[in-house]
Amino acid sequence: MAILAGLLAALSALLAAALRRLLRRPAPTPAAGFFHPYTNDGGGGERVLWCAVRAVQELHPGLPCAVFTGDTDASPDGLAARALDRFGVRLLRPPQVVHLNKRKWIEARTYPHFTMIGQSLGSVYLAWEALMNFTPQFYFDMSGYAFTYLLARLFGCKVICYTHYPTISSDMVGRVKQRSFMYNNNSRIAGSVWLSRCKILYYTIFSWLYGLVGSCAHLVMVNSSWTRSHIVNIWKIPERTKRVYPPCDTSALQMLPLERSTTPPLLISVAQFRPEKAHGLLLEAFALALESLDPDFPKPKLQFVGSCRNKEDLERLQKLKDRSTELHIDELVEFHRDISYRDLVQLLGGAIAGLHSMTDEHFGISVVEYMAAGAIPIAHKSAGPMMDIVLDEDGHQTGFLVSEKEEYAEAIIKVLRMPEPQRQEMAAVARKRAQRFSEQRFHEDFTEAVRPILSAEA
Repeated sequence: MAILAGLLAALSALLAAALRRLLRRPAPTPAAGFFHPYTNDGGGGERVLWCAVRAVQELHPGLPCAVFTGDTDASPDGLAARALDRFGVRLLRPPQVVHLNKRKWIEARTYPHFTMIGQSLGSVYLAWEALMNFTPQFYFDMSGYAFTYLLARLFGCKVICYTHYPTISSDMVGRVKQRSFMYNNNSRIAGSVWLSRCKILYYTIFSWLYGLVGSCAHLVMVNSSWTRSHIVNIWKIPERTKRVYPPCDTSALQMLPLERSTTPPLLISVAQFRPEKAHGLLLEAFALALESLDPDFPKPKLQFVGSCRNKEDLERLQKLKDRSTELHIDELVEFHRDISYRDLVQLLGGAIAGLHSMTDEHFGISVVEYMAAGAIPIAHKSAGPMMDIVLDEDGHQTGFLVSEKEEYAEAIIKVLRMPEPQRQEMAAVARKRAQRFSEQRFHEDFTEAVRPILSAEA
């Protein structure tokens, strides 16, 4: 509480100072500034960032692009090289870099309690630092920091955002009402009626504030049908809200052959080592599936591929390794951390199935990558995978949607026992559906969405 009180006081002073300074501040610089404090997270959000930068560069070659980042080692050439090496995205020219020194104010560990509002207010403080150092004409928020939009407008920026998921949603409120234990609703709160009611009040107030600041955006792009429904419900600006599916590298992955070696059969999971990705569920399901296999059946292997943002993620990865040992499956489980894009393609090209386990994954780029690569998707039955991705194509099944450990294990067994011609047939149908989510499709939809604003002002 003391941290939040101090942060609120600081923000009040910042806004007052902003109003005073803006009265005599020059017009924003003709440029596009991309607010993305973590340019080394290695996830789907970073791919969206680089594809968006490239799209803006191609739409307006003379418009400078800058990236606001808290990574101290980031450099223009280094970021351009990373975009190419990690994601296969070739920028027209390296972006300018605006370093941020106050990133700790958006990190979850800074706020042991009231994390959501703490990070949101902290993002305003970080955006103040960013915009004081460099004020672009077009402010692109690529990481979901909606509380920065009002400040950006005060600085005279046109606010454009790409929202991967709502910071708060009716699903989150519903879990608290049902007193369900989850990574963002700990057992102490879930087990108390009084604490649950207090949290519902907190969520209600936060939701109102989130709607207020979100409505400050001039253009909102969302990555899925699920995200759009929640954002429109909270921000209430449907006329400014466009669905733009995120870029998935279907072109490179679709070149991979559908034939796969089954000695041994390989399963893959591609996801950052974050708590909401629920890697533990996949470990348990894999162990359960192994118990159901005949002794003479070739033992499959499970490969976890992901990146670690911080110390907490590294600790989480170690716990997964320890758990695989406890389950006596450590010889059949591999962990690949922070690998290159080239290595990721190679691993995807050897997998017969791709596993996904996050509840309410806003979209699910990894699921599309599985499908494009020819790996049968086994995804959580919720949000993006259920509403947009793992749907029938031309009346044929493209994968499996499951939610419980037993269902995951059953789906794994089905894929392992599937005759090769049948598996290839399903993989081919899934690959065809993945074409709907290509980088080219993102480029076209993103460009169409931003062109009216950039053309009118540039």
